[in-house]
Amino acid sequence: MSELINQIFEQYSQYSNIDISLELIAVFFGLLSVWFSKNNNVLVYPTGIINTSIFVYLLVKWELLGDMIINVYYFLMSIYGWYYWTRKSNNIGYTPITRMHSTDIKIILIIIITSVLFVSYLYSFFEKWSGFVSYVDIITTAIFFAGMWLMARRKIESWFFWILGDIISVPLYFVKGLAFSSFQYLIFTFIAIAGYYKWKSIYNNKKQIS
Repeated sequence: MSELINQIFEQYSQYSNIDISLELIAVFFGLLSVWFSKNNNVLVYPTGIINTSIFVYLLVKWELLGDMIINVYYFLMSIYGWYYWTRKSNNIGYTPITRMHSTDIKIILIIIITSVLFVSYLYSFFEKWSGFVSYVDIITTAIFFAGMWLMARRKIESWFFWILGDIISVPLYFVKGLAFSSFQYLIFTFIAIAGYYKWKSIYNNKKQIS
């Protein structure tokens, strides 16, 4: 146990105290954001904007391109999702939870293929390939891109993408030397599972009422 703790903190020996503090703040707001999303609360987006803004700064500094792109995308989709969730739909004051349709599937396929090609190109252009980790990074980027789009559109199936991406990210971030972020994704995994069942319950209840 002590060896594991030493390994975790050894990863941060080369980082400044400011950067470590910023990562912890970002993790805190990331946890808040996922908790709000689980509870179908629009505060998922302002807290998410804070989280992604900090991580964009840190990831640019640490030259983690795939993760940086994910967070830029999250930032933009948080703005869009904030608007979409609060707009009026069918004479009610918000957009309700729904399930994926054939059009959503086509959009998701386009998002996944485009993100894989784009991130692969960036790794090649900046010569940042680092073997297996880079390939996994590209895959998780595509998964999270799809999940964020579906979350912004308030689709139940978004949680499947979050769960898969979170599970992969736990060991991935630890290998990258971001132990706090790895622990964050472990917590995200459990919240995402709870979020799926919560959204499914909300959807089914409203379906029965209507």
